[in-house]
Amino acid sequence: MNIKELDSKYIAGTYSRFDVTFTHGHGSTLYDENEKEYIDLGGGIAVTTFGISDDVWKNDVISQLEKLQHVSNLYYTQPQVKLAELLCQKTGMKKVFFSNSGAEANECAIKAARKYSNDKHGKGRSTIITLKNSFHGRTITTLSATGQDVFHKDFGPFTEGFIYAEPNNISDMERLISENSCCAIMIELIQGEGGVYVLDKEYVSQLANIATEKDLLLIVDEVQTGNGRTGELYCYMNYNITPDIVSTAKGLAGGLPMGATLLGEKLKDTLGPSSHGSTFGGNPVCAAGAISVLTRIDDPLLAGVREKSKYIFDELEGTPGIKSISGLGLMIGIETEKPAKDVVTACIKKGVVTLTAKDKVRLLPALNIPFEQLKKAIQILKEEISA
Repeated sequence: MNIKELDSKYIAGTYSRFDVTFTHGHGSTLYDENEKEYIDLGGGIAVTTFGISDDVWKNDVISQLEKLQHVSNLYYTQPQVKLAELLCQKTGMKKVFFSNSGAEANECAIKAARKYSNDKHGKGRSTIITLKNSFHGRTITTLSATGQDVFHKDFGPFTEGFIYAEPNNISDMERLISENSCCAIMIELIQGEGGVYVLDKEYVSQLANIATEKDLLLIVDEVQTGNGRTGELYCYMNYNITPDIVSTAKGLAGGLPMGATLLGEKLKDTLGPSSHGSTFGGNPVCAAGAISVLTRIDDPLLAGVREKSKYIFDELEGTPGIKSISGLGLMIGIETEKPAKDVVTACIKKGVVTLTAKDKVRLLPALNIPFEQLKKAIQILKEEISA
């Protein structure tokens, strides 16, 4: 049997895979089993921050792997503490809880928000408002927080306590707050799985003000938008707001499974001993990978992200077959006249890896993708969109 047949026989059929098997790569170049080259504009869905098998990242991870791979959270480890310090110093947040994925980071955010409200206001004030078209994860509770009906079937009953507001509609948010006993508002500033839909800055500013006035916690889900993806370290920094809780994952550890929930001043003492936990969260090897990533996301790199973003937008603007372009930094959605999946399939055949997000082609390349590769890939993408 070949790898595709073995996949079909032994792996649960939860993924509609494209017809390619990747075996190795370096930077923004991937290779399949026949040694065909591909330019990677997908980044493992915003995970491989510095590309495939980046030398600095790889050496940092190997160095830690040779020392200590795991001892559990019953003990102190240096990489976890150093990573938490870095995150707090770079964001102004006060405490960090480490997990293994974006869904887990959001679960922690939800638990922390409800516990904070219960500690301060007593029971009953537990509803969390999220936005329609949002996506917060695939656990039962984060599916419940997700504001898309398509995810609310097959696995019920779902966790209670979530309601959904129309994005960029402050009146709808105010109505829901007045009609429900709420503890928090939870948003993605760019709805990635929802089609790379960007929230308006004025709307987000109004949300932040309302949250302060009503003593509601503001949770920003930065699972996909975080770690330099949008041209700032975290996307909320583009909006000039200060969330109470920030969740992140994906690109944090550059390809190793790690999630983090950052807690602000109000919540720094909310989670005490035994209130939450994770066996693998903050694993020393994953933490070393994340330290390698975070220490290299500096002003020049972020400036490069913004420059590459401008190039992509300028280059695609006016291209036949493109209906609209959305996004920020190197998180870009392209609405095409052709079905998005057909465009992605055609690009793969031409040696360019892209993604979809609902009805859009989605680009999430490594933050340090060389301009030469980016330009070549965008030209191929344009040809396939307009063909």
